[in-house]
Amino acid sequence: MANKRNTRGGGGAGGDMERCWFCGAERADVELLFNGQGGANICNKCIEHGHAILMEAAGQMGGAVKKADVGFDRSKLLKPAQIKEFLDRYVIGQEASKRYISVAVYNHYKRLLNKHDGGDVEIDKSNIVIVGPTGTGKTLLARTIAKLLDVPFTIVDATVLTEAGYVGEDVESILSRLLQVADYDVAKAERGIVFIDEIDKIARKGDNPSITRDVSGEGVQQALLKLLEGTTVNVPPQGGRKHPEQKFIQVNTSNILFICGGAFDGIERKIAARLNTHAVGYGRRDDGKQIDRNNLLKYIMPQDLKSFGLIPELIGRLPVLTYMDPLDREALRSILTEPQNAIIKQYEQLFALDGVRLSFEPEVFDYIVDKAVEYKLGARGLRGICETIMMDAMYDLPSVGDCTEYCVTEEYARSKFEKSALAAVSDALQAS
Repeated sequence: MANKRNTRGGGGAGGDMERCWFCGAERADVELLFNGQGGANICNKCIEHGHAILMEAAGQMGGAVKKADVGFDRSKLLKPAQIKEFLDRYVIGQEASKRYISVAVYNHYKRLLNKHDGGDVEIDKSNIVIVGPTGTGKTLLARTIAKLLDVPFTIVDATVLTEAGYVGEDVESILSRLLQVADYDVAKAERGIVFIDEIDKIARKGDNPSITRDVSGEGVQQALLKLLEGTTVNVPPQGGRKHPEQKFIQVNTSNILFICGGAFDGIERKIAARLNTHAVGYGRRDDGKQIDRNNLLKYIMPQDLKSFGLIPELIGRLPVLTYMDPLDREALRSILTEPQNAIIKQYEQLFALDGVRLSFEPEVFDYIVDKAVEYKLGARGLRGICETIMMDAMYDLPSVGDCTEYCVTEEYARSKFEKSALAAVSDALQAS
């Protein structure tokens, strides 16, 4: 290659300024041509070829080239108790789930450190599945942990996933979101955490393995298997179906931690059948243990997920199984006022930005909780009820210049809610 350069006359006169000095390619034949001192040029293809040679040499020398950084400071590694303490500021109750999440994230960090340091024992991933009714805080738990992490974190929805070739999104789109969060830094994305929400929506539709296509159920579960376990995936950075001409990015999922969440509506019946809580006579359970029929999810086992419709291979790749407690009145009351981002604190801040000090009578909180329990709306319903009560005040007060304090009474809250469309629809349903 040196001879080629010398025959062109060295220092870059004439057409040599538009050629790669290594391969001789002209500027029009390459994507990029980098200019150096003295008129030297090198194209992007030669740079990629040189990088491949360096990586091959590094492998032959047993890793003599410096290892990549794990991406975070070892001294700042948070202990499980510290992670849970942070979660406690935002999530009320759910002690079991917060402990499982805290340990899983801590072990994920340690697993990265162990691999970086060349540990003798290879540590497997502890992917998690969280089961809980809607409105109990599964997604909130995921969003809260994302605030704390030094690794890329993304939340994706399993309901849009379908088998390759069908309308919807391919399973690889999960990693496209992670790449976006990591600013397309592949090494950074490969140590990230993915929360797959609504995992129960891809349960297969029948009790038996399908003999026909189940493009949004069992087929998606099959496609997720290698992703969860660890494999190299060709990821379309902008989504595969809308931009078929784009180049793929290779991502290794071996170090990506997957956390799955789902409501699994109706799985309590399968748990009850397994526990035989409704049996009488000779088949009646009588081992001295009391079954909490108000919270059967605490007894959930992997076989319950299988009977619900998840395939055994997928369950085996989600070894950690935990649950969300149902929210009682006391928990809903705490969610309304205590967390750092509590709903009432948000309204107080919104009014404070207009120079108005907002306050509530304690009875207002009890009334809001009563309605959330009555309509079985869970924690999500609290915000909707508050919006109904506060809408007129939020509309009128910004136009009133001399108002500096505003107190919401129970009588005011009751009158505003009873005039709302939500209350009218509920009354009509009860009357019918």
